[in-house]
Amino acid sequence: MTAPRSPAYKRVLLKLSGEALMGDQGYGIDPAVASQIARDVAEIQGMGVETAIVIGGGNIFRGVAASARGMDRATADYMGMLATIINALALQDALEQQDVVTRVVTAIEMRAVAEPFIRRRAIRHLEKRRVVVFGGGTGNPYFSTDTAAALRAMEIKADVILKATKVDGIYDADPKLNAGAKRFSELAYNEFLRQGLKVMDATAVTLCMENSLPIMVFNMTEAGNIRRAVFGEAIGTLVH
Repeated sequence: MTAPRSPAYKRVLLKLSGEALMGDQGYGIDPAVASQIARDVAEIQGMGVETAIVIGGGNIFRGVAASARGMDRATADYMGMLATIINALALQDALEQQDVVTRVVTAIEMRAVAEPFIRRRAIRHLEKRRVVVFGGGTGNPYFSTDTAAALRAMEIKADVILKATKVDGIYDADPKLNAGAKRFSELAYNEFLRQGLKVMDATAVTLCMENSLPIMVFNMTEAGNIRRAVFGEAIGTLVH
């Protein structure tokens, strides 16, 4: 499919998992992966696309897993939110090395390292061509960073959520385990929820469905795919 001459979306929210920053490591942040993401974001910023990012914390701490091992769920989730802020600062550093002006905005107040989330201020940053990295999830336990992405995308009036994964879209089965798994090019919100697909949690998808916010699920490990997604190329699965 030939890309159009101009981006299909003016303002996007890029959802990155914490695991995306690990690369091939088992833990932490791979600087090479952070740099690749930063180069891809710098590319779309240069085309005039306003970019916000929500990042997870699973490469450092996963609240649900800790809760399953007996830790208080709310405490575990707050620890996970702090991990997302570590990742947001790492991504800010990588973006600034690409000469991209970046602001880290957090739902948990932490003025020494990040701005508190104020909706109108975040929108103003985007209008001034700054990348906004949202850390701290929603600021509440029991909500995933997928839900934070859906919430922030609607608050800033994003045109689409770009859900970056290590797989090239949504399949009806795990493609790593089932060679015959079928990839969807498009999927209705209701069908996504009915099939119980695990790419994004149901709360986030329901929020998007109620507010008609499309979700593009694509493979971020291939350089240039963020640009292709922004140009509306058929590189993954569009949930709408």
